[in-house]
Amino acid sequence: MPDTRTPGRLPGRLATGPVPLWWRDASGAVAWALVLFVVALWVAGGGLTAFGTLGDALTTVGRLFGLVASVLILLQVLLMARIPIVEQAWGQDELARVHRLVGFTSFNLMLAHIVLTILGYDQGTNLGVIGTFLDEVLHSPGMLLALAGALALVMVVVTSVRAARRRLRYESWHLLHLYAYLGAGLALPHQLWTGQDFKASTVATVFWWGLYAASLAAVLVYRVGLPVLRSRRHRLVVTDIVTESPTVTSVTVSGRDLHRLPVRAGQFFQWRFLDGPGWTRANPYSLSAAPDGRSLRITAAAVGDGSSRLAALRPGTKVLLEGPYGRLHSGVATRDKAVLIGAGIGITPLRALLEDLPAGPDATVVIYRVSRESEIVLADELLDLARAKGARIVAVIGPRATSRDSWLPQDAAHLTDAEALLRIVPDVAYRDVYVCGAPAWMDLVIEAARAAGVAPDAVHHERFSY
Repeated sequence: MPDTRTPGRLPGRLATGPVPLWWRDASGAVAWALVLFVVALWVAGGGLTAFGTLGDALTTVGRLFGLVASVLILLQVLLMARIPIVEQAWGQDELARVHRLVGFTSFNLMLAHIVLTILGYDQGTNLGVIGTFLDEVLHSPGMLLALAGALALVMVVVTSVRAARRRLRYESWHLLHLYAYLGAGLALPHQLWTGQDFKASTVATVFWWGLYAASLAAVLVYRVGLPVLRSRRHRLVVTDIVTESPTVTSVTVSGRDLHRLPVRAGQFFQWRFLDGPGWTRANPYSLSAAPDGRSLRITAAAVGDGSSRLAALRPGTKVLLEGPYGRLHSGVATRDKAVLIGAGIGITPLRALLEDLPAGPDATVVIYRVSRESEIVLADELLDLARAKGARIVAVIGPRATSRDSWLPQDAAHLTDAEALLRIVPDVAYRDVYVCGAPAWMDLVIEAARAAGVAPDAVHHERFSY
């Protein structure tokens, strides 16, 4: 079992303080400022005066939609770049929600831009709508590349629809999603060669070139450079593989100077194990033990190709990682006490978090939801940690309720979700609540916590759905 001492006391360990709350407000304000500045550039370029004819009106509104779509696409790229401040300010759940909202909005605006611009141009020709579209694509500089970029974005959006995501493996979806970078890049020549708003003034030109350069730099630095640098610096290798159950495996990796890695208990990395075919596909796994400055450990259930490979790893296998990511850690705490609520394999980051939380009589309550006792993992470690920390562990065991949607088992279905939570933790409204499990189950737990009086800013959760 890993050492249960508080990791923050390890000599030389890199200090990680609480996450400043203003990071989120500041990053959101920057995003809104960029959008408003784009609208201001459109106005300064005569956008409000170009409504003399129907064709002019359609074209100028199309221009505006195209400009806003462009800045939103670049914001999408920045959201995907895994900038540490943005990641820590928003967390994966909220970033995914914003990413989806901005993505669909930019896509709809892009389609509106294409339609309105072609309709506007058609007012001054006798080619017809289709003829005007083909003429623009074939004869305007950069338009063929822009069309290819638009088709790449169509593929990304179509595969991001919930029904389509259910039919795709994570690895396939992730690969297709990378075409968003291609779509944004292919649109650049069209905008710089034919977009009058990009060349209307020195300010506009510098702004757009600067925003594209900043987006590209963010991707290269945080998605490529930093992971490569950290992997080379720490030289991670697999040192131990433990079969926790027929379907659950723990993997421990170690390397150089891990005390300098700015990671917290409860966070996750994107992992690549260099053990043969498939190593290029990264998979997200949370730490299942608090980092001790010497090693990192993950524990995962075999639910896909990536996680199924863990059991076949061998000591000495080299490891590449991206991260750390996520807000399921003690740095986001708003209260002195906590409740950790996990289901199935979702208990693993909470086990690590328990190791990192302050000790104290009943300072932490762990609620572990499983359908049957055989699904419990890391039980001995949880009990040992609970004794060391003065924590209380409550196992909620049994098949799920069938009479209604609930986070509870069938034998507790006579209680409301909030009532059950209050029976286990009467003072839950005065605690931080950390939740990890299947997405639909997590939604029910979060709803119950809020119904029990827990403030929204005291509920912390991490989803690994896509």
